[in-house]
Amino acid sequence: MIKKTSYFLATQLLLVLVISCKDDVLPKPASQLRLDYPVAKYASFSNHCPFEFEMNEEAVIKEDKNCGFSIEYPKMKATIYLTYKTVNGDINKLLRDAQKLTYEHVIKADDILEQPFINADKKVYGMFYRVDGNAATNAQFYATDSIKHFVTGSVYFYAKPKFDSIMPAADYVKNDMQRLLETIKWK
Repeated sequence: MIKKTSYFLATQLLLVLVISCKDDVLPKPASQLRLDYPVAKYASFSNHCPFEFEMNEEAVIKEDKNCGFSIEYPKMKATIYLTYKTVNGDINKLLRDAQKLTYEHVIKADDILEQPFINADKKVYGMFYRVDGNAATNAQFYATDSIKHFVTGSVYFYAKPKFDSIMPAADYVKNDMQRLLETIKWK
């Protein structure tokens, strides 16, 4: 009887040791994706078009038709689209169209913040829009001298719009867009 009891205890002890030797499964701690972008360095861009501006040296610029531009950020899969139009007595229509383009995103946007821009010395007047939420664009602007020139800009990411996922890249490009708006000069 003692042999059976010690055999039983030894078996249970061995079983406990085998089971207890496994590593405990622990959940991984919550983490954040770390996205590091280079410090923005700006350079002046000028060509035959009737305006010039500063842009991030990391971006690649391509001229489209009628002095429009695509400023691409390949690492972020983002593009700033600039459109130029000549004002021909239709400034109110151009302003309405620019505002309509921004407010078409109100369906997906959580908020649209307007930031007026005035540089009386350079005769540049405009509006910068920050669009919060899962909209297709998170920043847009227009700039004009109200007499001859009208420029619009908007940024688009080549990814499904999930604001919290693209927020670091969106903030980086948004800052570049603001710099672009603030440095526009008419020729």
